[in-house]
Formats: sequence, structure tokens, C-alpha cells
Amino acid sequence: MTKKTAVVTGSNSGIGLGSAHALAAAGYNVAINSFTDGAEDHALAKEIAEKHEVDVVYIKADMSNGGECRALIEKAADIFGSVDVLVNNAGIQFVAPVDEFPVEKWDAIIAINLTSAFHTTAAALPHMKKSGRGRIINIASAHGLRASPFKSAYVSAKHGILGLTKTVALEVAEKHITCNAICPGYVLTPLVEAQIPDQMKAHNMDRDTVVREVMLDKQATKEFATVDQIGATVVFLASDAAAQITGTSISVDGGWTAA
Repeated sequence: MTKKTAVVTGSNSGIGLGSAHALAAAGYNVAINSFTDGAEDHALAKEIAEKHEVDVVYIKADMSNGGECRALIEKAADIFGSVDVLVNNAGIQFVAPVDEFPVEKWDAIIAINLTSAFHTTAAALPHMKKSGRGRIINIASAHGLRASPFKSAYVSAKHGILGLTKTVALEVAEKHITCNAICPGYVLTPLVEAQIPDQMKAHNMDRDTVVREVMLDKQATKEFATVDQIGATVVFLASDAAAQITGTSISVDGGWTAA
């Protein structure tokens, strides 16, 4: 039987890479993506392929560019013959008060964190409709459900992702295509790990204290989620067991949004 294909945007590190590994381990051929095009990107695809014995390709695409977002989907479809699962993960962050927020940063965050998902979804749906099945999984955030100060663009984009998720789900509900969002809290990625020393210095705290009292202040478990846990949630939503789950969000946030 021909393997199904998954496309994961922003997937050369962190949650995206974890999701790519999880889908490959589940037997999917995978297209991974970022905006760079170095030897290390293609080597990463080869590494995933060899580890999980599936086909994996790296496709460069700038997710701030709508045309490149759509081209990513078409290239993956040309290579593998279908796009069965789409994981919209690409995202960036910037922190500043609203009245000091650089316009170019706002535009970039909205483009990469929200508008890219519109373009990739619009391009993937015809392929999913043709095959009679599809799964769209949007990586949102606890900030899609809760706000924090100084993150106006990120919070706006993630709230928008949840709205897009619901709308798409309703539009394709009778096509055996589902659309859901995952809302992680703090996940221990290399990017988050790199922030810890700065937080230790800023708050004059040791590592354990700054993690517990500053970074994980809102997560009731006082533990980071892991990329493997997010990846496993992606695989579940892509499975037949999740066929009647659509238009909703799953929080993987250690209880952040329970309060």
C-alpha cells in the first residue's frame, strides 16, 4: 500500500521536527520545511528517512510569502503523489508593548504564524478532496486561548489560527477531512532552552527556580511539555481514531488554561 504523505511547515527544529519524526515513525512519508536551503537541511531529511525507513524530503519555502507557501504543497504533491496530512507549525515571536511594537515585526508574525496556514491549507484541500480523506493540524498555542502582555501580534495570530481551524472544519466536514488545533504551553525546545540563562540573569535566580517560578508560572504541573508529546498528539489527530474530532483544539499546556 502506498504510504500517506505529511507536510510539516517550520520543521527543521523544535515542535515541527518532533512532529516530523513522530509522523515518520507512524509510517508517513514526510516533507519537512524551513526558509533556509543548506546541506544540513537536506541531511536532516536523510536522517529522518533512514531512522524511520520512510521517504523524507526537505523543501525550502519562505512562509511569509504566500506563493512559496502554496508552492511547498504542490512540490510535495508532485514528489509523493498526495498530501494527506498538513501540519501548520511555522512561527516566530517578538515581544514589545503595543505602542512600541515595530510594524514590520507585526506584519512578519501575522504572515508567518497565521496567513501561511491559510495559503497551505487552501493549496492542500484540493488534494485531500481528490483522495477522499485529509487531516489539517494547526499548531496554535495556549496564547490562542489566553492573552499575555507584550505579545500582541503572537496572541492575535494564534487566536486567528483557532478561528481558521473552526471555519475550515465546517467547510469540509462532509469530505472526510478534519481540521484541528493543538495548543501547547511552554515546550522545552532548543529555542526555549536558550532563553533560560538570560532569564536566570534577569531575575537573579538559579535554573530550577527561574523555570518553575517564571517560565512555568502558569503551567499547573510546573513541567515543560515535550516535543515528543506534541508529536504524539499530531499522530493521534492524523489517525482514523480522530475521524470525529474536528473544529476544536487540544491543550497540551500542563493546566495553563484550566484556571
